[in-house]
Amino acid sequence: MVQTIRIEAESRGRAGKGAARATRREGLVPAVIYGAKQEATLIALDPRDVMKELHKGGWQSHLYEVAVKGGGTERTLMRDVQFHPVTDRPIHVDFQRLAAGQKIRVKVAVSFLNEATSPGLKAGGVLNLVRRDIEVYADPDAVPEGFEIDLGEAGIGDSLRWSAVKDSFGTKPVIDRDFVVATIAAPTVVEEAPAAAAPAAPEATKQKAPAAKAPAKKK
Repeated sequence: MVQTIRIEAESRGRAGKGAARATRREGLVPAVIYGAKQEATLIALDPRDVMKELHKGGWQSHLYEVAVKGGGTERTLMRDVQFHPVTDRPIHVDFQRLAAGQKIRVKVAVSFLNEATSPGLKAGGVLNLVRRDIEVYADPDAVPEGFEIDLGEAGIGDSLRWSAVKDSFGTKPVIDRDFVVATIAAPTVVEEAPAAAAPAAPEATKQKAPAAKAPAKKK
């Protein structure tokens, strides 16, 4: 199941662009916790903690316990990160507060089993990924780390759909149909270009000079 990560935060009292800029001047990243029909909580984070989570990958599916100094602990999802257009450093983070019994909407990565024994791939087919992850509704305490699809019997032209996922872990996809996750595409055939014809011999550039006339006899 999905891991829960604790992240430390400081409380900040004022909202607005000016207050956010002041927070950044202090070397911190302004953030907000919203949702669950409660007032927003304004916080500031250590940028190293933010970058650590972003480098892990899959941060949109992790649960975060945000511990605010001098306050309580909020159970959240990290929903959005804004970056500086030049430096690419995080400049604002949005957390969604989780309410008791609330289903959450998360993206779960998909992995594939038995690629080496897939008849389609062994015949030269190509695994075409339509979706690298699947967005589902899940219980916060039962978010899967990933979904798996078995390619052991997949041939060229086959489509692997949501129904091919080995275990959905009680989740429900956001898309309400048996959608395609991947296909086994036929190998691309590259036609060889016809051999170029031999170049024609160049025409003579000089014509044969006419024979010189004999000088006329004097009378």
